[in-house]
Amino acid sequence: MAKENGVPTAAEKGKGKMEDEKPSDDPQKQDDAKKDKDGKPIANGKPGEEPLEEELNEEDQNLKNELEMLVARLQESDTSLYIPALDAIKDFIKTSTSSMTAVPKPLKFLRPHYEDLTKTFEQWPEGKEKEHLADVLSVLGMTQGDEEKLDTLKYRLLAPSEDLGSWGHEYVRHLALEIGQDYQRRMTDDEDAQDLVELARTLVPYFLTHNAEADAVDILSELERIQEIPQYLDENTYPRVCLYMVSMVNLLTYPEDQQFLRTAHDIYKSYNKLPQAVVLAIRLNDTDLIHQDFDSTKDLALKKQMAILVARQQIWLEPSSGAETDEELVACLSNAKLPDYFKTLAKELNILEPKLPEEIYKSHLESTRTAGLTNIDSARHNLASAFVNAFTNAGFGKDKMMLVEGEKTSWVWKTKDDGMMSTAASLGVLLQWDSINGLDKVNPFLYAEDDQIKAGAFLAVGIMNSGIRDETDSSISLLGVEESLGAKSVQIRMASIMGLGLAYANTNKEDLLELLLPIVEDTSLDMQLSAMAALSLGLIFVGSSNDRVSEAIITTLLDEERQKQLKDKWTRFMSLGLALLFFGRQEEVEVILETLKAIDHPMAKPAAVLAEVCAWAGTGTVLKLQELLHLCNEHIEDGDDKKGDELIQTYAVLGLSLISMGEEVGQEMVLRQFGHLMHYGEANIRKAVPLAMGLISPSNPQMKVYDTLSRYTHDNDNDVAINAIFAMGLLGAGTNNARLAQLLRQLASYYHRDQNSLFMVRIAQGLLHMGKGTMSINPFHTDRQILSRVATAGLLTVLVAMIDAKSFILAESHYLLYFIVTAMHPRFLVTLDEDLKPLQVNVRVGQAVDVVGQAGRPKTITGWQTQSTPVLLAYGERAELEDEQYISLASNLEGLVILRKNPVWEEG
Repeated sequence: MAKENGVPTAAEKGKGKMEDEKPSDDPQKQDDAKKDKDGKPIANGKPGEEPLEEELNEEDQNLKNELEMLVARLQESDTSLYIPALDAIKDFIKTSTSSMTAVPKPLKFLRPHYEDLTKTFEQWPEGKEKEHLADVLSVLGMTQGDEEKLDTLKYRLLAPSEDLGSWGHEYVRHLALEIGQDYQRRMTDDEDAQDLVELARTLVPYFLTHNAEADAVDILSELERIQEIPQYLDENTYPRVCLYMVSMVNLLTYPEDQQFLRTAHDIYKSYNKLPQAVVLAIRLNDTDLIHQDFDSTKDLALKKQMAILVARQQIWLEPSSGAETDEELVACLSNAKLPDYFKTLAKELNILEPKLPEEIYKSHLESTRTAGLTNIDSARHNLASAFVNAFTNAGFGKDKMMLVEGEKTSWVWKTKDDGMMSTAASLGVLLQWDSINGLDKVNPFLYAEDDQIKAGAFLAVGIMNSGIRDETDSSISLLGVEESLGAKSVQIRMASIMGLGLAYANTNKEDLLELLLPIVEDTSLDMQLSAMAALSLGLIFVGSSNDRVSEAIITTLLDEERQKQLKDKWTRFMSLGLALLFFGRQEEVEVILETLKAIDHPMAKPAAVLAEVCAWAGTGTVLKLQELLHLCNEHIEDGDDKKGDELIQTYAVLGLSLISMGEEVGQEMVLRQFGHLMHYGEANIRKAVPLAMGLISPSNPQMKVYDTLSRYTHDNDNDVAINAIFAMGLLGAGTNNARLAQLLRQLASYYHRDQNSLFMVRIAQGLLHMGKGTMSINPFHTDRQILSRVATAGLLTVLVAMIDAKSFILAESHYLLYFIVTAMHPRFLVTLDEDLKPLQVNVRVGQAVDVVGQAGRPKTITGWQTQSTPVLLAYGERAELEDEQYISLASNLEGLVILRKNPVWEEG
C-alpha cells in the first residue's frame, strides 16, 4: 500500500501483528483500521474526509486542539469571544514557519473546518467580527484548490485591509491571479470592475518592494492599467521593470505593445536615461518623440550618441532649427563618418589588402577532376566574379579588378550586355558609404558610351549613398534629372529609379514623389519601369503609409489599360512597393486589404498577403502565423488564377519568417513547420522554404539550419536547390563561417557543369565573405531590440526576385541582388571619445545572457574574452567595459559608442 509522504499510515502500522491476533477492543484503534471502498484509510470513520497521514507529535497535536477550540468558539453564542478567537487564529497562521514545499500547519488543520466557517460567516450579521472572519476565510480559500470559486478574492473584497503583505508572498500572488481571472470575466459580462482595480493598486507597491517587478507589471497589464506603473517606481526598481516590460512587447498584441513601449519610454526619460528612451522611440517609429528626446538635453556628447542610434536605423532627422547646429552632430545624424570608422576596424584587424575572387573560391581545394572547368573565362563566370569581388571588398574602397588605373583595363570589359551593368554597379558596393571620394572613382563610367555601363554607374551612385545622407544631394542631381530618368535606354532609366530608391530609403523625401509618381501612373510605360518606381517609392517611404503613393499604386492596379499588363512578371514588385509602405503598421493595413479585395484580378490576392506580412513583420503575432499556415495548406486547382494562387502561398511561406524573426520561440516553431512544408508542400511552396529559412536568421549561421539547407541543395527540383544555395549565403553573410565555406566549395565541384547553380554558388561565396567577414545583414540591431525597416525591405526585395530566380537573378536582372546593400552594416564595436575620435579600451565580449526577471545582479554575458576595441561582434554576442574608467553614453555596447571619462575613477 502506498505511503503518504513516506510515513506509514495508521492502517499500515497494524500490519505487523500476527495474522490470528484478535482485533483490539479499543474503538479508536478500530476506527483507524477502517478503510473506504478504494482501500484508503477512513479518517474519523467518515468516508470522503482527509485520510490520517501521520500520528501527530505532541506540539502539533496541541496546535490542532487549540485551533479546533478557537473554531468552536466562533460557533458559540457569546459574540465577545469572536474577535479574540479570530486574532488568535491570524497569529497562528502568520507566525507559523514551514518549508517552501509544505502547506503551513495551521492552514492544514483549519482546512477541514472551512465549510463550517463559511456557513458561520453567512449567519453572522454585518460588523467588525464578520470582516475579521472574511479576512481569515480569504487566506483559507487558497487551500481549497477550486479555481472556479475565487474564494480568496471573494472574501478579500468583503474585508478591506491595508496590510495584505503580512499574509505572505504566496497569498499576495494567489490573490493577484484571482483578480486577473475575475477581471477578464467581468469585462466579458460587461460588469463594473473598479473594486478589483482598487485592490490591485494596493498589491503593486508590495510586489515592487519584494523584488517581484514582473508580478507588478503583470497585474497592471491584466487590468489594462500599465500606464499607472510609473507612480510606484523609484531609482532601484525602474531598470528591472523597464527591462521586463520591453522584453514582453513581442508577446503582446496591438495596441498593447505600443502602450508598453510608450510607458517604458516615459519611465526612462523621467530618470534621464535618454539613450534607452530613444531606442524605444525608434521602435515606436515616432519621429516627434525622437525630436522631443533630442531637445530635452543640452549635453552635446549625449546628443551625438542619440544621433548615432537614430542614424543606425536610417531615420534622417533635421537638427532643430534655431539651435546652434554642431558639425559633428550633423555628421552623426547623417552617418557621414561610417566609412572612416570601418577602415579603422579594417586596419586594426589587418585586412585592408584587397582579396581576389580566386582567394574566396579556393579552386585548388575543389576536386582535381573539375578544378579546371569551374574557372572558364566566360562572361557569365566573370559576372559572378564581379559580384564576389564587390561583396568581399565591400566598403573598403579598393580592389584589384574594378578600381584599377585606366578605364579599359577594368573588369567591366570582360563581361557582356546586361552583365556590364551589374559589373559597373559593383563599384557602388566597393565604395559603400563613401560618397565624397566615391564619386570621383565612378565618374569615368558615368560618361561611358555604352548604355549598359552608364546604367551601372548610375546604379553605383545610388548604392554608394545607401545608408548615409549626402549633404550635396549628389544622388538626386545625377539620377533625378531628365537625362537619366527620361533616357531612351530602359536600362539607364531602371538603374536611375532603383538608385534613387536605394539612396533615399526611409528618407520620406517629398521631392521624389514628383519624380517617381508619374512613372508609376503612366500606363504607356513598360511594366518593368512602373514597378521599379513603385518599389523605390516603397523603400523611400517605408513604413510611413504615405497616402499619395498608396493611392497611385492602387489606381494603377485598378486601371483597365494596366489589367492586361498585370500578368507581367514585374507586377510583383509593384505590389511589394505597396506592401513596404505599411511595413510595421499592424492594424493600419486593413484599409488597403479591403481595397485590394475590390480588385478583380489574380494579382490582387498575393498583393494583399504581401501587405499583411509586411504590416506585422517582426511582431511574432501567433494568429497571423496560423493564418499563413492555413494558406499554405490549401490545394490549388488548375485554372486562370493558378499563377496568382501560387504566389499567395509563396508569399505566405516568406511571411512566416518575416513575422516570427523577432521572437525566438516563434522561430523555433516556424523552422519546424518548414520541415513539414518541404515534405508535403507543392513545388511553389517548396522553392520558397529555403529562402524563408535564410530570412529567419541572416548572418547567423545556426548549424541545424545550414545542415538542412545543405540537404536541400541536392534536391531533385533545381529551383529548390538554387534557392537553398542562396539561402546558405544569406545565413552566413559576412561571417566567414568555415563550415559553410567548405560546403559551398563542395557544391562548386558538384555543380561545375550547371551554369545557373554554379553562378548561385559563387554569389553565396561572395555573401559569406562579405566585407572580408566584418559585415552583417541581420536587420536587428542595438542588442536585437530594433528591427531595421530598410534592411528588412531590402532583404525581402531580393527574396521576392529569388522566388522566380530563373526569370530575374539568373536572367538579365541580376542587378536586383544589390537591394541587399540596404541591410549591409559593419558588425563592429568602435568606442569613441566625446570628440568622435576612436578610443582604445578593453572590453569583455561574450555570449549574451537573458537576465529578464532574474533576481539580484546577474552576469549579462558568459564565456567572455577580453579584447581591445575596435572589435567584431558575432550574432548573439554582447560587450561590456572591463573597468569603470569610462562611462558609456549608449544603452549598450554595439556599433559606435561614445565614452566619457568617469569623474570618480582613480587609477589603481
